[in-house]
Amino acid sequence: MSEISSKQSAQLSQNTSNLEDAPLEPTPDIQALWTYVHNEMRQEFGEAVFRSWLKPLTLRAYYHGTMEVSVPTRFMRDWIQTHYAQRISAMCSDKNSEIKRVQIVVVQNAIMDDAFVPQNADGSPSVRGQEDLRAAIAEISSPLDPRFTFDNYVVGKPNALAHAAARRVVESASLPFNPLFLYGGVGLGKTHLMHAIAHTIHETAPEKIVMYLSAEKFMYQFVKALRANDTMSFKEQFRSVDVLIIDDIQFIAGKESTQEEFFHTFNALVDQNKQIIISADRAPSDLNGIEERLRSRLAWGLVADIHPSTYELRLGILHSKRAQLGADVPDSVLEFLALKVTSNIRELEGALNRIVAHADVSRQEITLESTQDVLQDLLRAHDRRITIDEIQRKVAEHYNLRLSDMHSARRARNVARPRQVAMYLSKLLTARSLPEIGRKFGGRDHTTVMHAIRKVEELMGDDAQIAQDVEVVRRALTG
Repeated sequence: MSEISSKQSAQLSQNTSNLEDAPLEPTPDIQALWTYVHNEMRQEFGEAVFRSWLKPLTLRAYYHGTMEVSVPTRFMRDWIQTHYAQRISAMCSDKNSEIKRVQIVVVQNAIMDDAFVPQNADGSPSVRGQEDLRAAIAEISSPLDPRFTFDNYVVGKPNALAHAAARRVVESASLPFNPLFLYGGVGLGKTHLMHAIAHTIHETAPEKIVMYLSAEKFMYQFVKALRANDTMSFKEQFRSVDVLIIDDIQFIAGKESTQEEFFHTFNALVDQNKQIIISADRAPSDLNGIEERLRSRLAWGLVADIHPSTYELRLGILHSKRAQLGADVPDSVLEFLALKVTSNIRELEGALNRIVAHADVSRQEITLESTQDVLQDLLRAHDRRITIDEIQRKVAEHYNLRLSDMHSARRARNVARPRQVAMYLSKLLTARSLPEIGRKFGGRDHTTVMHAIRKVEELMGDDAQIAQDVEVVRRALTG
C-alpha cells in the first residue's frame, strides 16, 4: 500500500495536534486521509468485499482521535465491526498516529444506491433487476393456500386478538407494530392468518415484495448458500423484501448459525422499516434453544396468542366449512363434531371433509349414525378408554388438590373451578352421559354438569390461564 506524501502527513499532524480544540466536522486534511484509506480498502480487502460492505462507509466527524464513519444499516455496521473494523482503524493510525480509533455508526436515512447492493464473488450483481429479484424470491417462497383468506377465517374469543392484529398489518399505512408475533398450538389457525396477510398484500399492494416460508426452509436456503459459497445472494434476497413472513420459528432452536443469520436479517429489515411477521408454537420468552438476543427481538412488537378453540368457535368453523363445501350436513352432525373433535381445527375440518366425501361416493345421506361409523377410528382415538376417574386424578394433580375434592361438597373457588374443568373434560373425552358424569362427582345433578361445561367454555374464551390449564390436562390425558 503506497504512502501519502510527507507534506500531507505533516499537515495532518499539525491539524490534529491540539485534540481538545479539534472541530467536530472533519477538516479537509482528515477528509483527504479518509478518502485515501477508503480507496486503499479495495486493494486491502478485495473488490467483492469492498463493493459489498465497505463502499457505503462515509466519514461524518473527527474528534479526540476518533474518526466517526457511517453505514445505512445495523446489519452492515455489525458485520464490518466484526470482520474489518480493527484493520481499518490500523490503516488510519498508520497514516496519522493521532487517530486512535474508527467508530462506526448507523445513519438510517442514508440511501444505498445500486452500487452498494451485495455482489457475487466476481464483483457482478448477484441479482439483476427488479424482475429477476422478484423471480428469485418467488422461487424461494412457499406457495400460499388459496383457501386461507380473511374471508374464510372464523373469528371467536380464542383468536380475536391475533385476527385483529393481522388485519391492522394489512390495513395500516405505516407499520403498526414490528414484528407481529403469533403463537399457539398446532392447527389453531396461525398459518391461515399468515397466508391471509400475504394474500391481502398481494391484492392491495402488488408492488410490494412478500416472502413467506417456514423457518425450516429458511435454514435450508441458508445452508444451501453456505455450501455454494454464495451467501451474498442469500443476504440480498432476504434483505430486499418488503414483508417477510416466517412460520414456525421454533424449528431453528439450537441452530446457532441459522439463528445468527436470521438475527442479522431481522435487524436489517427493521432498519429499512420493512414488516416482519413470525409464528411459533409458544411465546418468545418460552422458546428454548433460541438465543436471548433473538428472543428479545421477537418480542419487540405485538405478541398475540391463539388459545385452544371453544365449542362455539369450533361450531362456527364447521358452519363456515359446510357453506364452502356446499354440502347438506345436518346441524346435529356439526354439533357432534364440535363436541368430539377438539384437538385442533385442522383435524376438525378434516373430519368434516371425510364424511362429506364418503356421502358423495356412497350416495348416502349424512346422518349422525353414518358420521359415527365413518369416523370411528378418529372418535376411538379421542375416547381412548379415558375414564372419569383418570380425568379427576389428572385435574387434581394439575391443581395440586386432593382427589376427594372432586367429589366433595366444598364450593370454594380454588376447588369448584378445577371440579368444573374435570366435568368439562369428562364430557369432552368420554362417552358418558351428563347424569353419569354427575354421579361420579359426588352425586351431582345433570344440570350442575351442564352449567360446569358452559362455564368452562365461556372462561376458556376470556381467561388465557384457564384455556391453558384445560389444554395441558387434555394433552396429558390424550397423550
